[in-house]
Amino acid sequence: MNKQLEQLAEKAKVNHKANKKFFAKLKKRPPKQLDSLMQELHADEFTRTDCLECANCCKTTGPLFTDKDIDRLAKLFKMKQQQFIETYLRIDEDNDYVLQSVPCPFLGADNYCSVYDHRPKACREFPHTDRKKFQQISNLTLKNVAICPAAYNIVEEMKKRLPNYSS
Repeated sequence: MNKQLEQLAEKAKVNHKANKKFFAKLKKRPPKQLDSLMQELHADEFTRTDCLECANCCKTTGPLFTDKDIDRLAKLFKMKQQQFIETYLRIDEDNDYVLQSVPCPFLGADNYCSVYDHRPKACREFPHTDRKKFQQISNLTLKNVAICPAAYNIVEEMKKRLPNYSS
């Protein structure tokens, strides 16, 4: 898997300029069927992709934690919110709560998440490829294609399905 992830990062780097141009066009003039297309591409890809084989997102990036996430996880660990924050989180440059370090402290050696049923909203939604108004998160998607093989595959399929945006 490590070799595949190295190749993914390299392929994402090679395609970055074209993807950026693609997303700029998409943002400017999104097709009417974009949300349904994204739902379809996302569903199709995740019939083939098993996140437990990879977990690169959990190993290399950290989610944003909302107040609800912090409350839910603090209760799970029978901690006060402030204690949970001090133990696991820090405030980033955008003034958001994020993990103090990666890999995620809740990720097991078997790639299973020890807080899966209580995980942050950002983890539940990753890689965000089935999100409504997908064109609004192009910067996030450009980052995610270098991290997540499924996101990469979805974007590549998008470009095939929307050739007018790729030229």
